[in-house]
Formats: sequence, structure tokens, C-alpha cells
Amino acid sequence: MNLEASTVKEYLAAVPEERQKYFNKLRSVIKKNIPKGFKEQMIYKMVGYVVPHSKYPDGYHCKPSDPLPFVNIASQKNFIALYHMGIYAKPDLLEWFVNEYPKHCKRKLDMGKSCIRFKKMEEIPYELIAELMQKMTVDDWIALYEANLKKK
Repeated sequence: MNLEASTVKEYLAAVPEERQKYFNKLRSVIKKNIPKGFKEQMIYKMVGYVVPHSKYPDGYHCKPSDPLPFVNIASQKNFIALYHMGIYAKPDLLEWFVNEYPKHCKRKLDMGKSCIRFKKMEEIPYELIAELMQKMTVDDWIALYEANLKKK
């Protein structure tokens, strides 16, 4: 499900009504807990939290005109998704998240490399997401991103 929106406000208005309260709460938890310096904006047809060019002028290596992405949230066809690039790039953060998840949710964790899928929206582990957001600053993310980029 690609919601056609050019602004965060338009995207939020396009989220299906039955998902609105869950999506809005997830967004609120992210905004309250993500460290200062990340900027909320539309990117890749999702609500994203990025390192702006003013902080990291090089931008994203795949497309330098884009700011460096960090976290995205999206209303997909069958779930709400949280994309967290830090989990993908930092194995010990992934391990922490995988170990903590069962303490916050009865359901089995459904995730890909950076995508966490919430099919039962009423069971989104907001406290765990809040803690995850606090684990990496803008400077931490830039350093990790550059270290991983140089490995390639």
C-alpha cells in the first residue's frame, strides 16, 4: 500500500481510519524519544526520520541528494512497518531488540533486515520502541553508517 502524499500531514490523513490511532501513537513515541538532530520528513513514500544535509552534507550514498535515512514508518497493505537502519547496521542492537521483544509482546517477532512488521496493531510494543529510539544519537548513526560504508 503506497499512500500518495507529499507531506507528513497528507500521509497521516491518508492512513486508513482503523489504523490511525496506532500509527499516530507510534509516530508520537518516536518523536518523543528519538534524539535531537533527526528531522521528520517524507522520504521513500513514508514518514521518515533522517539526518539532514545541514548535519551530514554527503547525504545517502545511494542518492546523495537524499538526506541520510535512519527510521521510517509506513502503513503497508497488511501491517504497520517500522524500518530502523540502526538495527540493520549494528548487530548488537539487533540482538538486544530480538531479546527484549518477547518481554513486551506475546506475538512472535516478524521482521526482516531493518523492517519490523506489526500485523496486530493493538500489540505494538510502544515502550520497547521508545527505548530503541533512545539508543542511537545522530552522531552515533553517522559514525556507524560511515564505518559500514567503508567496509564495502
